[in-house]
Amino acid sequence: MLELDGIDAGYGPVQVLRGLSLTARPGEITCLLGRNGAGKTTTMKAIMGLLPLTAGRITLEGEDISRLPAHEVPKRGIGYIPQGRRLFSELTVAQNLEIGMRVRPSPPQVLTRVLELFPRLADRMGQRAETLSGGEQQMLATARALCLEPRVLLLDEPTEGLQPSMIEAIRQVVVRMKSEGVAILLVEQRLDAVMSSADRVVFIENGQVRDNADAADLRARPEMLKRYLGV
Repeated sequence: MLELDGIDAGYGPVQVLRGLSLTARPGEITCLLGRNGAGKTTTMKAIMGLLPLTAGRITLEGEDISRLPAHEVPKRGIGYIPQGRRLFSELTVAQNLEIGMRVRPSPPQVLTRVLELFPRLADRMGQRAETLSGGEQQMLATARALCLEPRVLLLDEPTEGLQPSMIEAIRQVVVRMKSEGVAILLVEQRLDAVMSSADRVVFIENGQVRDNADAADLRARPEMLKRYLGV
C-alpha cells in the first residue's frame, strides 16, 4: 500500500501541495481528479522523488521512501508513466524496454509477458521510439514501467490524444494489473474512463485533497463533479 501523509511540495519558492494525504491500495484504481494546476502531476512527481518534500512523508508497505533519491524509487517497485511518455526517442523499442528491465533487475520472462500484453511492440522491437505512433508510444511507456514488475503503477493522463482503440488497449492492461493486485494511481481527465475503470476518486484542489468518493457513487453525486471540475 502506498500512503501519502500530509505532504508539502512545490517548485522552488512556489508551494503546490499543502498537507496532501491519500492512499493507493493493492488491487484498486484510485483516480486523481481536479482542474488544471490543482497539483495532480506534482503529486506524481513527489511520489517518484522528482520533487523534494518540505513536510510529511510517503510510505510503501510501511517503508518510508520520502527521502530516497529519484533513481531508487522505481527499485522499490513503483512504475511511472508520465504525461508526455518521456521515452528515449532515439533508442529502439527493445532498448527502451531493456532500460525498464534493468531497474530492479527483472528476469527474462518478464519481458516475454510484457510483449504478450502489447503484441504490437513485439513487431517493432528494432524501430526507434520516435517513429512510433502516439498510441504505440503510450504502449511503450506503459510496457517499460511494467518491466520492473511494479507493486504500484502511476499513470498521468495515459489516454491523452489517443484514438479509441488505443485507449481501450491501455485500459485493458491497467484493469489486468489491478486484478493482479497492483495498486494503481491514475490522473485522468476523461470522465468516461474514470467511471468505467476507477474504484475510488480523490478530488484535488489547490494542492489539497478536498473530497473523495467511490467511483460508483459519483453518478448519484454529480454536484461533486460540478464543484471540483466545473462540468
